[in-house]
Amino acid sequence: MEITAAMVKQLRDSTGVGMMDCKKALAETNGDMEAAVDWLRTRGLAKAAKKADRVAAEGLVGVATAGTKAAVVEVNSETDFVARNEQFQNIVGAIAKLALDADGDIVKLGEMPFPGTGHSVSAELTEAIAKIGENMNLRRTQTVTVADGVVESYIHNAVKPGLGKIGILVALESTGDKAALSALGKQLAMHIAAAQPQAISPEELDQEVVARERAIILEQVKESGKPAEIAEKMVEGRMRKYFEEVTLLSQVFVIDGETKVADAIKNAEKDVGAPIKLTKFVRFALGEGIEKVESDFAAEVAATAGTK
Repeated sequence: MEITAAMVKQLRDSTGVGMMDCKKALAETNGDMEAAVDWLRTRGLAKAAKKADRVAAEGLVGVATAGTKAAVVEVNSETDFVARNEQFQNIVGAIAKLALDADGDIVKLGEMPFPGTGHSVSAELTEAIAKIGENMNLRRTQTVTVADGVVESYIHNAVKPGLGKIGILVALESTGDKAALSALGKQLAMHIAAAQPQAISPEELDQEVVARERAIILEQVKESGKPAEIAEKMVEGRMRKYFEEVTLLSQVFVIDGETKVADAIKNAEKDVGAPIKLTKFVRFALGEGIEKVESDFAAEVAATAGTK
């Protein structure tokens, strides 16, 4: 497979590794971007995989709460200019409220009646595309509920209440004081926005991701030339550190910078007056997983004008 300059640049942008090493990694992996990231990591050249496809798309994340239930949605647009448009903001806010009854079903949400129009959410977005002149996409939604407790929401980089770039939902089950529980939920939501955990505990992690991480670490340890029994201990030690970094309960609470999140929740039980269980969290960051196609704007203008 031909390794293009664009591929090398993409790998360099996502890992921070030098151009020559990136080119070699792509050559060794036949142009497979994820395999190239792993190749670099096993050689200590890229400490973390900054996914090349996590390029920010535009639009807004919206949240809405109603009692012990909350919903989050992501609606994408082509430019940040549209995200600052009041009409677009009102649409996303309304969709977030409707999402409370969609139960995480994006198809159902798209088919729901949009308030005051006589047509669906999807049709409303189609009309907005015609008026604003830019493509829009109802991308994803999730809901969180508790039987007894609170569901807290948080928006980071808010453009107005309930709308912004990162949306968090946190579900806490407890029979205790709801005001104290709500305060803890808000702090946990802010922590999740900053620390980006992948799951509550190691058991809830995607096991394919865990296996891939272990394979990378094992390859790194093998190259160190350590005896087998020492190498195995090294692998287990690094996996424990990995779990501490990516699972919420094991992370250091950003609010105080020293307490583990699990301990912070346990300590909060004194104020709440009852046991607390963190049952679920959702984190939507605008544009994650969407690959934007880079274009040469000057070339596009020249082509449109019929010049070279």
